[in-house]
Amino acid sequence: MIDAIDVERYLRFDRSNWAELRAQTPLTLHEKDLEALRGINDRIDLEEVVAIYLPLTRLLNLYVSATQNLHRVAATFLGTISPKMPYVIGIAGSVAVGKSTSARILQALLTRWPEHPRVELITTDGFLYPNAVLESRGIMNRKGFPESYDTKRLVQFLREIKAGMPDVSAPVYSHVEYDIVKGDSQVVHQPDILIVEGLNVLQVGSDAMEFVSDYFDFSIYIDAVESDIENWYIERFLALRKTIFNDPASFFTHFAHLTDEQAIEVARGIWREINGKNLSDNIAPTRARASLVMQKDANHRVTEVHLRKL
Repeated sequence: MIDAIDVERYLRFDRSNWAELRAQTPLTLHEKDLEALRGINDRIDLEEVVAIYLPLTRLLNLYVSATQNLHRVAATFLGTISPKMPYVIGIAGSVAVGKSTSARILQALLTRWPEHPRVELITTDGFLYPNAVLESRGIMNRKGFPESYDTKRLVQFLREIKAGMPDVSAPVYSHVEYDIVKGDSQVVHQPDILIVEGLNVLQVGSDAMEFVSDYFDFSIYIDAVESDIENWYIERFLALRKTIFNDPASFFTHFAHLTDEQAIEVARGIWREINGKNLSDNIAPTRARASLVMQKDANHRVTEVHLRKL
C-alpha cells in the first residue's frame, strides 16, 4: 500500500470510480486476444481490461497528445522542425506481480489508437549481464538485483530512442536458457510509444549521472501485499515445473521432477533469499516515484489506482 505520506501527492480512485473514467473508450480486445497476452498463472479477464486498462489508455492517449503538442510549440518558438520524440512509459514492480501481462495489454490497446500506431515493448531482462559475467563477479545469486544489470547500456539505449535514432538495438534474454542470447537482438524502429518493463526501472540509488527513469514520460508501479505476491510466485513456479522446466534446453530442468511439496519448499526459499529481499530493499522503495500505482488484491484484481497530482 502507498505510505500515508505519499497519499498527499496522489489522487486516489477506488475500482468503480476509476472505471468511470473510461468514458466512451471502446474495447478493442477480444477474449482470443487476451488469451495470447496473459502470463503464466495470470487470471486477468476482459472485465479487468474494461475497468482498469481502458481508463488508463485513455489517460495515456491524452498525455501523449499533450506532450506532442508541447514539442510542436517548442519547435515553433525555435523556428525548427519538430522532431519525432517517442513517448516512453516505464512499468515497475515485483517478480510475479503481473508486470509483463500489464505491459502487453497496454501495448495491444495503445496500438489500436489511431494517433500512435507504432507501440514497442522491451523488458529490462535483456540488459542483465550474461551469466558468465555474474558468475565472475560472484553475484549469480543476486540476479535481478540492481547490480546485475548493465544499467549504462540500458540508459544509452533509451538516450538513443529519445534522440529519434531510426534503429536502436536491445539485447535479448531467454527465460528458458536463463541467460542473454548471444548474437540476438531486438531492434526498435522509431516508435510512437515505447513501454519499458522491469523490476528496478524506477531506481535512482546509485552514483550514476543519469537514471533509467530520467527518460520516462510516465511510469506505473504495480503493487500488492507481499504475502500475495509470494503466493503468486509459488503458483507460477509450480506451473513452470510442468511447462518450461520440462524443456531439455531449460536452465531449470532439475526442478521439473520435484514433488509438489518439494517445489513449494524450493520456491519459498528462493523468495525468502532472493525475490523477497529484492522487493523490500530495492523495488518497493521506488513505488513513490511512479506516476501511477495500481494496487492489486489477492485475486490479482486492481482495487485502487493512485494517480500522481500534476
